[in-house]
Amino acid sequence: MDAEVVEGRADDLLLLCDHASNFVPDDIDLGVEAGLLDLHIAIDIGAADVARGLAARLEAPAILGRVSRLVLDLHREPDHPNLIPHSSDGHEIPGNVEIDREERFNRFHVPYHATIEAWIAARRPAFILSIHSFTPRLNFGGSDRPWEVGILYNEDETLARPAIEWLRGQGLPTGDNEPYSGKLLNATLNRHAEAHGIPSIAIEIRNDLIRDAAGVQQWVDILSQLAAHLRNVLAYRAG
Repeated sequence: MDAEVVEGRADDLLLLCDHASNFVPDDIDLGVEAGLLDLHIAIDIGAADVARGLAARLEAPAILGRVSRLVLDLHREPDHPNLIPHSSDGHEIPGNVEIDREERFNRFHVPYHATIEAWIAARRPAFILSIHSFTPRLNFGGSDRPWEVGILYNEDETLARPAIEWLRGQGLPTGDNEPYSGKLLNATLNRHAEAHGIPSIAIEIRNDLIRDAAGVQQWVDILSQLAAHLRNVLAYRAG
């Protein structure tokens, strides 16, 4: 299974959404209750709608994952222990314990990232934005997360600093490598952006803000303005 590709004319920008789907193929039994597939452990709630809406607004291409992160987490390195999770936020995933890991990796991870690699090789965007969402509070452990949005990045801060400053300037509580650190969890952008010298950030939106159409529309508005700002930043740096 490869990826959902949304075509767009504005090929200076590529949008990514690793955790866009909660789909579990019929031949895979995770051994969990169906209701868990609607939770943040299975999908980045609202992220796909934001990514598609932003792609339409900006006429930008987007590449979205087509499988639940409980089947295989597309935003993990091949050797990451949680690539195929045995548990997530206190929920056991018994169907992932005794499986052919290589077969599942080749079935889902390889084609998804091959799609991204081919697109970048053919067009080389000026920048990449990866859209994610996070839960306001983990069900098992952790504390309330006060940020409405977080900007995640690893070594390259070309877009991170301007994005954080701009979002905070709009009065939005914005996490700087929060609620997760891109220094630790940045697999997709490390591989497809930083490795090629392409400026990028991951944008994490708190999922209670994008659970309905109105919230999605609001964040499409916000992020379209942010994307325009980042284009200006890059143009200024290019001189």
